[in-house]
Amino acid sequence: MKTLKKTVTVLSVLAIAGGVLAGCGAKETAGGAEGEKKAEGKKYTFRLADTHPADYPTVIGDKKFAELVSERTNGRIKIDVFPGAQLGEEKAVLEQVQLGAIEFTRVSSGPLGEFSKGFGVFSLPYVFDSDQHLWKFLESDAGNKMLDSLEGAKMKGLAYYSSGARSFYSRKPLTSLADLKGQKIRVIQNKINIDLVAALGASATPMPYGEVFSSLQTGVIDAAENNFPSYQSSNHFEVAKNMILDGHQRVPEVLLISQNAWNKLGEEDRKLLKQAALDSVKTQREAWDKYEKEAEAKVRAAGATITEVKDLKPWQDAVKPVIDKYRAEYKEALDAIDAARK
Repeated sequence: MKTLKKTVTVLSVLAIAGGVLAGCGAKETAGGAEGEKKAEGKKYTFRLADTHPADYPTVIGDKKFAELVSERTNGRIKIDVFPGAQLGEEKAVLEQVQLGAIEFTRVSSGPLGEFSKGFGVFSLPYVFDSDQHLWKFLESDAGNKMLDSLEGAKMKGLAYYSSGARSFYSRKPLTSLADLKGQKIRVIQNKINIDLVAALGASATPMPYGEVFSSLQTGVIDAAENNFPSYQSSNHFEVAKNMILDGHQRVPEVLLISQNAWNKLGEEDRKLLKQAALDSVKTQREAWDKYEKEAEAKVRAAGATITEVKDLKPWQDAVKPVIDKYRAEYKEALDAIDAARK
């Protein structure tokens, strides 16, 4: 009898314990679903860093992105834009984005080759025939895949922004390929750029962008290369009055988010941010086209000599060894770029 009572008691305790455990399990499951809902409804204030001045087309794109996010979340997600390198220069900001200390940034795709090899393809000369050709590639599966490849570096690419085409400008006359021979040209610290300049018969001099004006002024370098807006906004046209529109590179800008910040967001918020980034591109590209035309008009009015290249073939032939040198390394991207011509 005692044994029977003891057995009943044990079974009762086990049943109660089982019920408690089951209840705990149900609570955890509900808590998980509830946690996802909370993540979707949570308020955030993020920072977006940009090195360019407040009226620059990339910053106009940044602000449109922030505006769309605020509108579509009724102010629940706020993104404060910090232009003019207020949060640091690109390299320092990228490190902070990787750590999650800064949530968003807009950077040139040039430095991103250090984090995802495929981005190096934008440094190759004359691989894009036009702006239309570039954007056909950027909006393809290959272009989107490149954005996603940054996840391995604790960042996520959201969208591309326009930055036009890069051309050479010099203190010396610059009206043909032959005029580049022997000139000391400032380049971004990048092995492809160094090879490019060497292939054109000039001498590459890597240096920080902030040193270019004084180096042109004092003759430390003869020339540099960039797009029209940068040529104008940096006042380089004052000390290097000769520009030749060879359009050797088209290096897009990238709007990206820290993987750390991305991981905090719910699925719906992620979709919303991605779409807002894509929707901001139209505003940025329109601002770029307007700014580029205005910059060209200003430097022409200031007395700069602007030469258009009517036949690019000699330039393309000169850099063919550079393309051949890196073809195997960027084969997948180059194939996709070729496919975008069709």
